[in-house]
Amino acid sequence: MPYQDLREFIAFLESKGDLRRISAPVDPELEITEIAHRLLRAGGPALLFENVIGHDMPVLINAFCAERRMNWALDVDSPDELAARLESMIELVQGGPPPGIVNKLRTLGRLVHVGAYQPRIISNAPCQEVTLSDDDVDLYRLPIIKCWPEDAAPYITLPLVITKDPETGTQNYGIYRMQVYDRRTTGMHWQTHKVGARHYRSSGARGDGRLEVAVALGGDPASIWTGSAPLPPDIDEMVLAGFIRDRGVELTPAKSVDLLVPAHAEIVLEGYVVPGEERVEGPFGDHTGYYSLAEPYPVFHVTTITRRRNPIYPTTFVGRPPTEDYWMGKVTERVFLPLIKLILPEICDINMPAEGIFHNLVLVSMKKEYPGQARKVIYGLWGLGLLSLTKVIVVVDDFVDVQNLSEVAWRVANNINPGADLVIADGPIDDLDVASPTARFGSKLGIDATRKGPGEGYHRGWPPDITMSPEIRAQVSRRWSELGLDDIVPPPNS
Repeated sequence: MPYQDLREFIAFLESKGDLRRISAPVDPELEITEIAHRLLRAGGPALLFENVIGHDMPVLINAFCAERRMNWALDVDSPDELAARLESMIELVQGGPPPGIVNKLRTLGRLVHVGAYQPRIISNAPCQEVTLSDDDVDLYRLPIIKCWPEDAAPYITLPLVITKDPETGTQNYGIYRMQVYDRRTTGMHWQTHKVGARHYRSSGARGDGRLEVAVALGGDPASIWTGSAPLPPDIDEMVLAGFIRDRGVELTPAKSVDLLVPAHAEIVLEGYVVPGEERVEGPFGDHTGYYSLAEPYPVFHVTTITRRRNPIYPTTFVGRPPTEDYWMGKVTERVFLPLIKLILPEICDINMPAEGIFHNLVLVSMKKEYPGQARKVIYGLWGLGLLSLTKVIVVVDDFVDVQNLSEVAWRVANNINPGADLVIADGPIDDLDVASPTARFGSKLGIDATRKGPGEGYHRGWPPDITMSPEIRAQVSRRWSELGLDDIVPPPNS
């Protein structure tokens, strides 16, 4: 059964011996990050700090920073299970609607909005056991951590930020960092290409006086993860969470804003941003491994806080990869592969390695059938949602394991003719890119590391890989014990 809330997930992790309670006093400024970082690098458990100096609220960190914990969070043995479910749904779509990608995607959207996947609206929600407003609103009462020495302030780092499209009324959920300015205001780091930023711009263009915002801290793990998923603007993240859980997420009306919030969150911040009101935000130690620069971003005014009676504060930190966001992003890679293949069916697999921090490097294997097809894939990916921000795309043949970085590096170094196989283009890049001299716009690189043929100007005949004959491999396998080498290397397939 899916977890109802964060507490059930904590109890599960504890039952698996994969959560450690820390009762010694710890400082939310830098110390929690350093402890969590050391445990992350050692492959250690999730951490629940029960004695945070200056606060009476425990802090949960490292809840998702391992493959096993992400699998447990989504109640699967592997994210590929979710991908397989999605592929089955796509096959149903392909057999039903009129031909064409647009029709298939529309039908798929309708399918995932039906039945058990739809959110359910409830009252008397746990996240509203306590309501604070007016002078009782004080963000400093939350154990918000400062992650790195040069951070401008403490940051809320695992918020589920909820906004509503001013035109359509569709809600969006996204994870955007929030710098705490004072008791009642924070920054709202809406990166240019994210849906929350689009709602903000749309609200300003309409002349709206303010855009209502809610921020959920905690909730069931699937709902938390979907905040990081790059869904199209008209697909509700809570429907995807319901698809993962196979049961609708429970939502409840917020107290002071016209938004629905996760009913089983630990804490909910309610308030608004005013289009055009911005303040310098940053620096912040980001997932690039560098500090992101101080720049103006919208200001979030907190008017109401609702919470459980004894809430748990969830948080995370980012920095030089891999950190917790890598494991969350790896699920995104696997779950969204079927949708990518729906648009570009020649693609076999993709890998967004930790070192590429999602938007810097994407490795792609493809079934190549005609000259120039690798370039079609490169340009196709650059035209596909947030993959448009990818700085480097590497394309290899279908028989190359893109999850094996050593094999990819070997193929690329051997297979490219730099004068012919590199594609350089200009376009949008991630807000956090550190190399471009212009913000949010720059150059990107595509690398065609596939085998080439005469149609691509290669007339020499591509050389075969070096492999041993199957007969000799089988012969040596049969003789392995006779050779007395079992104690060094087990017999193949043993």
